Amino acid sequence: MDRVLSEAAVCGEEAALFAAELIRVPSVNPPGDAYRECAELLGVRLEADGFETEYIQGPGSDPQRPKINVLGLRRGRSARPALHLNGHIDVVPPGDGWTVDPFGGEIRDGWLYGRGSADMKAGIAAAVFAAEAVRRSGVSLRGTLEISGTVDEESGGHAGVAHLTQIGRVTSRTTDYVIIPEPFSPTRICIGHRGVLWFRIVARGRIAHGSMPFLGVSAIDAAAEVALGLREAIGDLVTELPVVPEGARRPTINMNSIVGGQVIEGLDSSAALDGHGQGLPSPCVADQCELVVDRRYLLEEGPDAVRAEVRGVLDAVEARRPGIQFEVEELLSVLPTHTPDDCTLVESLVRSIEATTGTAADLVASPGTYDHKHFQRIGGIGQCVAYGPGELEQAHQPDERCALSDITRTTQALALTIVDLLS
Repeated sequence: MDRVLSEAAVCGEEAALFAAELIRVPSVNPPGDAYRECAELLGVRLEADGFETEYIQGPGSDPQRPKINVLGLRRGRSARPALHLNGHIDVVPPGDGWTVDPFGGEIRDGWLYGRGSADMKAGIAAAVFAAEAVRRSGVSLRGTLEISGTVDEESGGHAGVAHLTQIGRVTSRTTDYVIIPEPFSPTRICIGHRGVLWFRIVARGRIAHGSMPFLGVSAIDAAAEVALGLREAIGDLVTELPVVPEGARRPTINMNSIVGGQVIEGLDSSAALDGHGQGLPSPCVADQCELVVDRRYLLEEGPDAVRAEVRGVLDAVEARRPGIQFEVEELLSVLPTHTPDDCTLVESLVRSIEATTGTAADLVASPGTYDHKHFQRIGGIGQCVAYGPGELEQAHQPDERCALSDITRTTQALALTIVDLLS
């Protein structure tokens, strides 16, 4: 163990440098830029570390932007047990507010900066160099180790992990354990996530002259009432799952967008003030309004209860507002996940974290979903967790950063876990 920890400490420093290289490849999703370049950079590194590599293109690929996944396989003396370390290579757009180059991969004052530094290119690098630390330490593995870099996680993972599980490449028939190095910090193991229902509600009313709104039925007013009703309907249930942060232990709802009435691009308010009125909409009661709603629900609720809750709010508003009709379209449905606290994988990581950090590991659950859902629901792999460097709160932020010490400690803990599960 001491030998592995020593090698992993050195490898942790190398992991930070490799993470910086990954950050400099702007694999932004949407639209899905530079996936091939990022996958090949990771593949070359895996080959240098003794892995057999394979590239698999996901569905929905554009010839200009192919959705390329990379997998590296290091065979042990037998096929099982098999541990799979997975990270997504796509990152969200940088957005505004940066004081450093979002794709510069800058290392300064103990931090790695850049889009994807926390979410989650540092995690991918930690996984790669944890495996390299085990190899350098001379430990012989009985089982199989696999590392993958996959695409489109930020938009659902359908061309990435979902595709790999659907084609049978990574399922319970091939894999016993999965670790996803998402940014939960070196002392926290994520054992699951909340569920999500994402849906569009279209309210249809009746048009009328804006000076006589009582002759029409406003779809905007109805949609506003629905938004308030949905928020009031979620209740005060608190989950037993250790979701972080604390506010996410309750059901949450977010109005992702609302669009109604006449939407006039480039409306010129100054023109309206000077009496010309150029660009103003015509004075009409809105006969249509659309809401897109993101409802996160708890393990104790279930999707059918949430659907019934939404339908109840809509029925109540329709009853109070004659002339209003609602249409509902479900955009995304993801069931909650939960890996048992006492399974082999969690217990192994707990021991590794305690040996590496000197502190007890915390078991947490995620407020949002990640690729755990595909490994469990499609791949049938029961023992799947997230464990990686960085702070969850840094994800998608300007000046995103990850502590170098986090990368090293995670590399050490992952190395010990590889040895524990496979040697």
